[in-house]
Amino acid sequence: MATVTYDHASRIYPGTERPAVDQLNLHVEDGEFLVLVGPSGCGKSTSLRMLAGLEDVNAGRILIGDRDVTDVQPKDRDIAMVFQNYALYPHMSVADNMGFALKIAGKPKSEIRSRVEEAAKILDLTEYLDRKPKALSGGQRQRVAMGRAIVRNPQVFLMDEPLSNLDAKLRVQTRTQIASLTRRLEVTTVYVTHDQVEALTMGDRIAVLKDGVLQQVDTPRALYDSPKNVFVAGFIGSPAMNIGTFSVTNGVAKIGQAQIPLTRDAVAGLTAEDNGKVTLGFRPEALDIVPESDPSAIEIEVNIVEELGSDAYVYGTLKGDAAGADLASAGAGDHEVIVRINPRTAPAKGERIHVAIRPGQEHVFSPTTGLRLSSQ
Repeated sequence: MATVTYDHASRIYPGTERPAVDQLNLHVEDGEFLVLVGPSGCGKSTSLRMLAGLEDVNAGRILIGDRDVTDVQPKDRDIAMVFQNYALYPHMSVADNMGFALKIAGKPKSEIRSRVEEAAKILDLTEYLDRKPKALSGGQRQRVAMGRAIVRNPQVFLMDEPLSNLDAKLRVQTRTQIASLTRRLEVTTVYVTHDQVEALTMGDRIAVLKDGVLQQVDTPRALYDSPKNVFVAGFIGSPAMNIGTFSVTNGVAKIGQAQIPLTRDAVAGLTAEDNGKVTLGFRPEALDIVPESDPSAIEIEVNIVEELGSDAYVYGTLKGDAAGADLASAGAGDHEVIVRINPRTAPAKGERIHVAIRPGQEHVFSPTTGLRLSSQ
């Protein structure tokens, strides 16, 4: 087992000026499950391929343990990669697919068989060892790809969106199996996904990237509770955080008639460039339905109610004085707010409701830099 270190690692593709990965500094502990997450084109797969040796490192270096592997061939890095498309040999049995890398390495047949059977037992594939990949379901094929990685006993597992070809229910089931398996094997794992729900449920820590630049790396809970900037706030969480820019007067942000007191350090962090405004974020579950007479009430017209059984989400439009605010959620359009409500008392489309942000549950950012202004 080993640690992984990106030391100012950059990748610039020929013919482009902007790096696909820009000065990435990241340390993965021995046995840790680290998830690289971000929107399409953010550099997460490129970062993984740099670690695998499938992409050149144009600046900086990459270490596995204490060994600099920047210029080492992929086959000599002692890593195992699980791809999105499984990459199984269709003419080989499951057992032969899983043991192929060991066969190429010249391992004895008895050792190959033993390691394949051990991995198959872990992955519940024993009864399928003699079948061809075409006779397996998508989830079973993905487990075969996992088994092929496990039998090699690598120092590091690399996984590039391995669940994206599975249906929704199977994805949930398989992600639990992968997270459980890698912790049991205690193998350092770097896992790439664009699905932030997958990232939150699987990772010991999550690294969020945007445009090739690392935005924040922390535990799932810390990312959710204390996003470092507006991008991380809007990206982490489902449904997305409501984020808007509002006027500030005497240390109070105004959303229509609602007044949101700001902490002293948040007010002190505002600069002349912010022009008397502040960016506030508040999650759907941080809003409570209140009477219209409440001084902190924000008026919303209901556009649609999403029923999820145990939960319901109102997607509504800001009304009254707040309607002119620069407010948008990553899951909604301009001037729209998402509210989590009790599904048994859900309002109807077209109704107007009044909500208030629970004290201390707002996130405060600079509208100029996008950086967090308060510790709460």
